Amino acid sequence: MKQYNISRGTYFYAIGLSYKKADAEIRGHFSLDETSKLNLLNQAKTNSIESLIVTSTCNRTEIFGFAQHPFQLIQLLCDNTKGTVEEFQKVAYVYKNKEAVSHLFRVGSGLDSQILGDFEIISQLKISARISKKHNLLNPFIERLINAVIQASKRIKTETELSSGATSVSFASVQYIMKEVEAISNKNILLFGTGKIGRNTCENLVKHTKNEQITLINRTKNKAEAIAGKFNLVVKDYSQLQEEINNADVLIVATGAQNPTIDKHLIQSKKELLILDLSIPKNVDTNVTELNNVNLIHLDDLSQITDETLEKRKQHIPIAESIIEDVKSEFNSWLETRKFAPTIKALKEKLNSFATNELDTQRKKTENFNEEQAQLISNNIIQKITNHFAHHLKDEEISTDESLELIKKVFQL
Repeated sequence: MKQYNISRGTYFYAIGLSYKKADAEIRGHFSLDETSKLNLLNQAKTNSIESLIVTSTCNRTEIFGFAQHPFQLIQLLCDNTKGTVEEFQKVAYVYKNKEAVSHLFRVGSGLDSQILGDFEIISQLKISARISKKHNLLNPFIERLINAVIQASKRIKTETELSSGATSVSFASVQYIMKEVEAISNKNILLFGTGKIGRNTCENLVKHTKNEQITLINRTKNKAEAIAGKFNLVVKDYSQLQEEINNADVLIVATGAQNPTIDKHLIQSKKELLILDLSIPKNVDTNVTELNNVNLIHLDDLSQITDETLEKRKQHIPIAESIIEDVKSEFNSWLETRKFAPTIKALKEKLNSFATNELDTQRKKTENFNEEQAQLISNNIIQKITNHFAHHLKDEEISTDESLELIKKVFQL
């Protein structure tokens, strides 16, 4: 896989930033909500970008796509977020072609997650691909690549214990609460925000804390009610937020807003309050730490939690990497086939034209010419010739590019 002959003059890039070098504040500058993602896709179209997908989660924002230069994708990201090119350059990464493919496999397989084995990103990739396809921004290369990454992810889940137990940020938050708060089953827990992380956190709270005093608040009340109905939880109006905060022993914020939704002025109670901010950008103002009774934990702090389970998961990394290489080699084989498919198609058309001309000649010369038999024989010969060339081009020992040029020259394709 020396190069990607999918689009003339363009290359496949992965550009982005993640928890590895960018803290929560910087990641917040580059986070994309649904509106921003759509704006970015529309702008990509006007800038003649033919194919890309965009992901933005609590620990990474990335664009995978085709461009003449990575700056085209970087500019798209900066134009649709608060981040600047200067900020991006300090903490970002850019991968090209083969390295970009490898990076996407690691991300989608949980090997590059903030918490090892967290597979929540794979659903984000599926959604992103679906949206790009809807906007005619998903070429066969990226579509096939995403399907290969999904396949690798499934195999790693079933063939290894990389994701044994729950490994997501939502589980880590509940794990932290259970370690830090005594008698958690009797405490008042308030979950503010019921997006994906909020929903997953809610499920883990119910499952692991055995707490029946969990209250949900969301700006759109019916969304909270839909989740509460599954677990028989209490839902309160957004107007009751301050009152409920002051009743809470634990406040979990997963609101996904662009600016803080919680600050110290909402906290009037003097009792101990643990706040977990699971949002990017941060949705809890750091001024809450000025209050002596408040302990603020952000998701970046949660990712530092290590336990025996995590150490056991690390043992499965080599098997996971082996699975990735296996699926990636299948993808590369498809890619090589796709690379010479246009030439094989053109060769077949040329041979068909030879056959048609020869059949016309023989039809005029030969009495009682057997049209059906002659057609069958010529079709079989053409298929054997094209198959022979295709097998030759798949041979790893030969230079595909040189062979393609020779075939084109000999048959004047």
